[in-house]
Amino acid sequence: QVQLVESGGGLVQAGGSLRLSCAVSGRTFSSIAMGWFRQAPGKEREFVAAISWSGAGTYYADSVKGRFTISRDNARNTVYLQMNSLKPEDTAVYSCATNNRRYSSSRAGDYEYWGQGTQVTVSS
Repeated sequence: QVQLVESGGGLVQAGGSLRLSCAVSGRTFSSIAMGWFRQAPGKEREFVAAISWSGAGTYYADSVKGRFTISRDNARNTVYLQMNSLKPEDTAVYSCATNNRRYSSSRAGDYEYWGQGTQVTVSS
């Protein structure tokens, strides 16, 4: 069974930075794509970023492009989301997920396993 555990969320002022981590177990991490999604109160879950199994392919939502960076360390079975220039509208619960395939997707329905999420709050 695949398990995903996020960490690194918290409260930060607008313009600040946070780095989220997602540790993966129960699957050969180096062979699976990973994604980050977020859900704000009263809103639907939305795609944030994704990375292919090798790390060669990365994809971002337009709303975070240029501010967020997704990366992975296959030796540590961990995927990261570096978030810079944070805005109040970035406030949400951030979750990592895997579609159990080599190549990523921006559709939440394609993802099979999910972490429990970590809260990110950006104050103005």
